[in-house]
Amino acid sequence: MSRSEEVKGLIGEIQSQIAILGGFVGLMWALEILDLFLGGWLNRFGIRPQSIVGLRGILFAPFLHGNFFHLIANTVPFVILGWFVMLRRTSDFLTVTALVMLISGFGTWLFAPSYTNHIGASGVVFGYLGFLLFRGYFERSIGSILTSVVVGVLYGGMIWGVLPGQLGISWQGHLFGFIGGIVAARLLAQPKRTRPF
Repeated sequence: MSRSEEVKGLIGEIQSQIAILGGFVGLMWALEILDLFLGGWLNRFGIRPQSIVGLRGILFAPFLHGNFFHLIANTVPFVILGWFVMLRRTSDFLTVTALVMLISGFGTWLFAPSYTNHIGASGVVFGYLGFLLFRGYFERSIGSILTSVVVGVLYGGMIWGVLPGQLGISWQGHLFGFIGGIVAARLLAQPKRTRPF
């Protein structure tokens, strides 16, 4: 492959990453703008624990937010950590996102208090954090370890969000999102090839 083909491939990959991240974020913002005009009606599609109808929130909740402050707080780490997830393979982002949404959502549905409603992308954000921190552990490669260290320095303080604390914050979503990220890191790990001595 020539140098120009490599550059074109890299540019194409970056464009794909921007399109995917932009699509997710654009959907979140479009839904929040629509919800503003609907008076918060869309938030009823969040995760409602131990309720059969509340299971639909596993799919919808990450795209819904209580207000624009909530959305802004999730948008920045979603983009930054999401891009770190994409660094090796763009397809990792979709796989990790799907696994984290499922594990975070179902864990919240099972263990959060009844008659509550859980919305927001923070469970997915914590999933990205778990994935990036533990990928270095499972792979033991220089690149993945360096990524884990950088993410730990930038966002390691978020880890306290998996513990019960602030009222109105879905720590269950954070905890199970983080666990989902660890599961994804284990499943997607590329073990070092055995080298002959």
